[in-house]
Amino acid sequence: MAVLGRPHWKRLGACWGWWGGRVTAPQARPPPRWRLKSTNPFAQEQEQEWRRRNRTVLTYMAAAAVGMIGASYAAVPLYRLYCQTTGLGGSPIASHASDQIETMIPVKDRIVKVTFNADVHASLQWNFRPQQTEIYVAPGETALAFYKAKNPTDKPVIGISTYNVVPFEAGQYFNKIQCFCFEEQRLNPQEEVDMPVFFFIDPEFAEDPKMAKVDVITLSYTFFEAKEGHTLPVPGFN
Repeated sequence: MAVLGRPHWKRLGACWGWWGGRVTAPQARPPPRWRLKSTNPFAQEQEQEWRRRNRTVLTYMAAAAVGMIGASYAAVPLYRLYCQTTGLGGSPIASHASDQIETMIPVKDRIVKVTFNADVHASLQWNFRPQQTEIYVAPGETALAFYKAKNPTDKPVIGISTYNVVPFEAGQYFNKIQCFCFEEQRLNPQEEVDMPVFFFIDPEFAEDPKMAKVDVITLSYTFFEAKEGHTLPVPGFN
């Protein structure tokens, strides 16, 4: 049986302040955030192995980045050499076989019309055009054509050109002996120059059944402004 009596003042003081307000218990401090170093030899060895692997991965990533940068600089000349050797993408083959030129026999009964096209990228303020619209050649016969370029601005400008052949399949038979492609051309203000293209169509063109209906070949050049870090488009795919 409960007995009513005087309240226990110490107990009341723990729950109520002198003014009658409730006393809030003090908040416990969060434990300090630091990582205790393990004294387990196996754990220490595993942690060292993880650090070694991370350093190895970072080294490989850095080497791969450097390699990709180097490959991007080498891609254009390597691809250019490959296209010129194989005729891929309608790229005329750069011929170095002087003996072939001297000994090849023109196929007089197979005449091909070669047309010429000229384009200038929007970033280059040049006037660029072929000096002839078309010429007729026989496979195995050398031919010379000319383009004309002019810099109408009041400052020197450096341009560089790419080229291709249409139809693309004929590129493997179109051999350039001399041309101005992939070489920087500097034109002073108001300067105008003639740019020659010396070429021939391989006599094997007349023997290829796939070329039986090809009577017209178009040689096209596009000039771009030469800028550092600028990547030329892949011939035949842009």
